[in-house]
Amino acid sequence: MLAKLESTLPVGDGWIYEPKWDGFRCLVTVNDAGVQLVSRDDRPMVRFFPEIVAMLEQLPTGSFVADGELVIVHDGRFWFENLQLRLHPAESRVRMLSGEIPASLILFDLLEIDGEDLRQRPLAERRQRLEKLASTLGAERVPERPGDLQPGPEVRLTPWTDELAVAQRWFGDEHWLGEDGIVAKRIDQDYQPGVRGWIKVKHRSTTDCVVGGYRLSKDGEGVGSLLLGLYDDKGQLQYVGHTSSFKAAERRAIRQQLAPLEGGVGFGGEARSPGGQSRWSAGREAEWVSLDPVLVCEVTYERIQSGRFRHAATFVRWRDDRDPRSCTFEQVGAEPPSWADE
Repeated sequence: MLAKLESTLPVGDGWIYEPKWDGFRCLVTVNDAGVQLVSRDDRPMVRFFPEIVAMLEQLPTGSFVADGELVIVHDGRFWFENLQLRLHPAESRVRMLSGEIPASLILFDLLEIDGEDLRQRPLAERRQRLEKLASTLGAERVPERPGDLQPGPEVRLTPWTDELAVAQRWFGDEHWLGEDGIVAKRIDQDYQPGVRGWIKVKHRSTTDCVVGGYRLSKDGEGVGSLLLGLYDDKGQLQYVGHTSSFKAAERRAIRQQLAPLEGGVGFGGEARSPGGQSRWSAGREAEWVSLDPVLVCEVTYERIQSGRFRHAATFVRWRDDRDPRSCTFEQVGAEPPSWADE
């Protein structure tokens, strides 16, 4: 189940609030066949987090399927940058990092327990069953006070509240352990896979975009800007803007990173491309290099107008855990661009 981005928290009876953790979303399955960890884009994550698998295999429990977040604790806080290091192709490197920067698992929903499907049950009941499971696992709630967290591997239970004032306090402290905002959920709602039935409010307006191309820097040695796209409902990657917030050394390094992808389809077909004239370009669009659309990055932005970022977006980080095809206009609550907007 997914969440729709909003600018304010919903209020009224029946809403509960919980922190939005800055980690890798993960469905956890434990049964007689072993342990499975699957990302929100159906990517197997077992090989990247062997310490989580070993921990779950040793816990005294039956079978279950739970929704949660993989995180890494460092200095009493969660660090997404360290988590990204774990997605390494070399098994020896993964094993080493699993000892040096072990992950933890935060559970926030229960989909199945001992063969009983709970997805049609209201969240209130699923939460009660999850708390019972957490007690069996010896999993305590994530503490509110920074510094109380210890490095993993361990299982934790996410805190939640039905008090708006508490949720606002959590949200107001942007450095609270490393949370990324607040997720609001209806206490009577069932679990709807693939549906944006929850509400998320983040500390900044962010989205994950596909890198479909780049422009050279003025000196011709590095990347001047990354050209960003989102997929429309027809499966076409549409250009939505650019980000150019890089230092000189980063520009050269990124160009080397992108070199193997040059010549890819990028914004092909009938998509609005970076080379097309728009009301914002005033004829200043430069030549650009098309790339295979396989890289995803997170950016911050101020506003979307006519299906495009009104100003340049700011690069935040690479998102190696995201499937490019999952980066759609739906995640920003905007309509895809139309040629009438040009």
